Amino acid sequence: MSKPRKTAFKDLAARIGHDFSNPALLKLALTHSSARASTRPDEDNERLEFLGDRVLGLAVAELLTDAFPKAPEGELALWFNQLVRAETCAEIAQSWDLGDLILMSGGEAGSGGRRKKTILANTCEAVLGAVFADSGYEAAKRVVRAFWEPQLGVIDLAAPDAKSVLQEWAQGRRLPLPRYLEVAREGPDHAPRFTAEVQIEGVAPERGQGANKREAEQAAALAVLLREGVWQATQDG
Repeated sequence: MSKPRKTAFKDLAARIGHDFSNPALLKLALTHSSARASTRPDEDNERLEFLGDRVLGLAVAELLTDAFPKAPEGELALWFNQLVRAETCAEIAQSWDLGDLILMSGGEAGSGGRRKKTILANTCEAVLGAVFADSGYEAAKRVVRAFWEPQLGVIDLAAPDAKSVLQEWAQGRRLPLPRYLEVAREGPDHAPRFTAEVQIEGVAPERGQGANKREAEQAAALAVLLREGVWQATQDG
């Protein structure tokens, strides 16, 4: 890094749009466990990463419910996973030029640590945790809105299909293809509520609800993907 670290950290704070009252929090957020001077867990960014992951999840959930007030839970969950996944966090970390700023051991840096998706994503979450610890949820939410909201146009068009992903997952494990059953239809004709169950031989079934059969089947498929850990309700990187 060509600039002195103090100047580089100030430039980073300006890029993310937050003026830290406690700059030590930003330095801690940028400290990889390989650079820790002792075995103390408060000397690297892992605790801030844990915090930032939860802050990101809440802020993204709020962002999606505001942006798509009529979207069913199943679609919101698909978009949520797109926004909080490690790939998205790593891309945002790269836009912040975090790679060059992370404090890490020479060995980790020499093995390409500054370009590793997991390290970039985790550090991105740690920075959000630092903003939250410094100034609270509203400050962290402003950062999320500034950098995650522009992704909405992309995920609106490219949200993954839970049924397709579940089929690929089953095929990858040489399991029979998923079967979907309509198990209930409730409500008036102008506002029906469907419940679907997905069944895969050898796998516990799950149910989902939606305003039509497709939404209910997608929700059921998503429930299996979440339960089996294929997708995560929050991204731990």
